[in-house]
Amino acid sequence: MSKKGFVAFDLGAESGRAMLATLDGGRVAVEERHRFANLPVRLPSGLHWNLYDLWNNLVEGLGQCGKAAAEQGVELAGGGVDTWGVDFGLVGKSNQLLTLPFAYRDERNAPAMEKMLEAVAPEVIYEATGIQFMPFNTLVQLLAQREAEPGLLEQVEHFLMMPDLLHFFFTGEKCNEATDASTTQMIDPRSGQWAVDLLAKLDLPTGILGNLVPAGTPVGRLRPDICEQAGVAPLAVIAPASHDTASAVAAVPAQVSDRWAYLSSGTWSLMGVEIDRPIISEASRRANFTNEGGAEGKIRFLKNIAGLWLVQECRRHFQRDGQDFSYSQLTGLAADATSFRTLVDPDDETFLAPGDMPLKIAAFAGKTNQPLPETPGQFVRCCLESLALAYRQTLDTVVELTARPVDVLHIVGGGGRNELLNQMTADATGRLVIVGPYEATAIGNALVQAMGLGELKDLAQIRQVVRASFDLEKCEPRDTAAYDAQMERFARLRSRAA
Repeated sequence: MSKKGFVAFDLGAESGRAMLATLDGGRVAVEERHRFANLPVRLPSGLHWNLYDLWNNLVEGLGQCGKAAAEQGVELAGGGVDTWGVDFGLVGKSNQLLTLPFAYRDERNAPAMEKMLEAVAPEVIYEATGIQFMPFNTLVQLLAQREAEPGLLEQVEHFLMMPDLLHFFFTGEKCNEATDASTTQMIDPRSGQWAVDLLAKLDLPTGILGNLVPAGTPVGRLRPDICEQAGVAPLAVIAPASHDTASAVAAVPAQVSDRWAYLSSGTWSLMGVEIDRPIISEASRRANFTNEGGAEGKIRFLKNIAGLWLVQECRRHFQRDGQDFSYSQLTGLAADATSFRTLVDPDDETFLAPGDMPLKIAAFAGKTNQPLPETPGQFVRCCLESLALAYRQTLDTVVELTARPVDVLHIVGGGGRNELLNQMTADATGRLVIVGPYEATAIGNALVQAMGLGELKDLAQIRQVVRASFDLEKCEPRDTAAYDAQMERFARLRSRAA
């Protein structure tokens, strides 16, 4: 296996990175070459992604990766983009972007979801798509767009999810990659094709939807002007598993024989299992579980949980108040705070929008007759313990719905750096927790590219490379009884706050 380099653009809902991954002798190494903020901007029309700043940073990152590859004698073979799910761009007949992409936390989505469920019963939508109901699903966003600008959808020629849009910017070629498309609530997971009958019931256009391509599909080559600007050769652009969680799950270092679940931990926490066929039942609908696509045609049967978003928003509020804590400082304060003083439902709708998170947490505590957190440590401990209990509840439901035991929980992603939360998760779930790699999304992105170019054979070999390349941490359960004692309280307060 020759030494090959891949540029993995990994864009999250808080920051983006351009990573150079080098595949050499059955091992992969990754290095960050360019990092940048990725925060939405509020305009008169609503909350949008700052796409043009994002694009400039991608080209800058491409140049930095190309320079590093040349210095290291690495042949740059490909590049590809993964992002968060659900958001999209709308392109007209002349290849013009018709509107700046909206950010999924925009307030216009919740009313659109209410109208959608009045028009078509939730049972019908779930049966057609197998996707968790969330107010920012792409299906809802398209309905919100039609409500805001009725004529705009008539001008659309191409519907492109965010990674598809950026691949189009790089190459001039358009495609819809399957894993990210699967987050839209517009795909039939049984057939893997667009759910056109459902879209017709909602009077949404289907001619704007392109052919779906699997993860690892070459899209095209870099446009000459991009090569000149970045100082790189016209390398191949390959659609990785372009939903960031799909890339992260591809890099889970699990053995084929393991009975395992995954937790992709970051701004969002996504917990589930990898299966061959979707699970679409009344029980899975009531539990609000989702069937999303994965690499090699797998199904990621999972649930979205709010994740470290609550901690991130608390930190931003503390910074505005002049308390500039690092994440490690906040975790240390949480470790010293009293356990189980206050709990919240991380998925309560009041926590979804940006804004004064400590105030929202205090309001939830008051509503559920709990002590109000008073210090940064108490606020953060409340968030972390609540997440650990949500993980326990979710994993119990996974086992129930799949009738498949889980012995090991793999935590991948940047949230795995929070050792306190990792131990809380092991204690709450009563399972061995294996942590790493932290850069699973970028690693999965790059290795799926390598698979697309024939450098790796399949998903099993991708995971073999990951296991050979990174040191993993293990957390054994220590105090499961303490979390067992809190589960009834946690379930009760979630139901009282609903």
